[in-house]
Amino acid sequence: MDEMIRKADVLIEALPYIQSFYDKTIVIKYGGAALTDPVIRRDVLEDIVFMSYVGMRPALVHGGGPFITKRLEELGKEVKFVKGFRVTDAETMEVVEEELGKINREIVREIMSLGGSAISLSGNEDHLIEVKKHPEVDGVDVGFVGEISKINGDVIQKMLTSDIIPVISPIGIGKDGFIYNVNADQAAAEIARNLRAQKLVLLTNVRGILAELAKPESLLSHVSASEVDSLIESKVVNGGMIPKAKACLRALDRGVKKTHIIDGKIPHGLLLEIFTDKGIGTEIVKR
Repeated sequence: MDEMIRKADVLIEALPYIQSFYDKTIVIKYGGAALTDPVIRRDVLEDIVFMSYVGMRPALVHGGGPFITKRLEELGKEVKFVKGFRVTDAETMEVVEEELGKINREIVREIMSLGGSAISLSGNEDHLIEVKKHPEVDGVDVGFVGEISKINGDVIQKMLTSDIIPVISPIGIGKDGFIYNVNADQAAAEIARNLRAQKLVLLTNVRGILAELAKPESLLSHVSASEVDSLIESKVVNGGMIPKAKACLRALDRGVKKTHIIDGKIPHGLLLEIFTDKGIGTEIVKR
């Protein structure tokens, strides 16, 4: 009986959030261990299907770095990064497109097996993600890496209003007609900006922003946008967390209400972050 009461309490706690987020767009960036581990992947996709069933409008942008690296290594191709940017020549770009397409189709199939409706979208199709070539990084030409210049979100919006979950590969198209590799955090942030989403949620391999890196209990559960620069300067936010925090700021700057950085490895972490009072990660808000 106690367990049944506890479950009822959880549902009651979630009710105001379900009411508040009904018909609201939530953009989720999905990568890291949450993507590569099949058990964690199922938890994440169950959460997204649940969100759709209770009237929210989730849009999913996925990464695929580990799969791309693994395939390149199988092909005997050198894997090179410069300050976090994958150096992407023509052959590497072919692998990027192939692996992201494969991951995308797998995600769509799994969402549909869980009872959801989903559709595959690639950012280069219908000029969904328009880019320009990224400038050199430390004097190195990073190849087919794109900076987003424009999002054409009409197709995404049409899917959302039809109760279909768009699953988006972060590939862009340039004015030169070439396709480009795009950072998935940046793609998710720019799509959230374009859609004026209620929330942007970035799934990562860490709890969120930690005051002390080695201490999970030092999680900063609430950060205002004005604090982010000082956290970067003091190196509290460092390494791979910097582009994630900056992606959140970009989204907030265009009207996204709240952004979240959470550990995608926590079972049903999306639901815990969105539908509970405490949450499990870091929320970054305008003020």
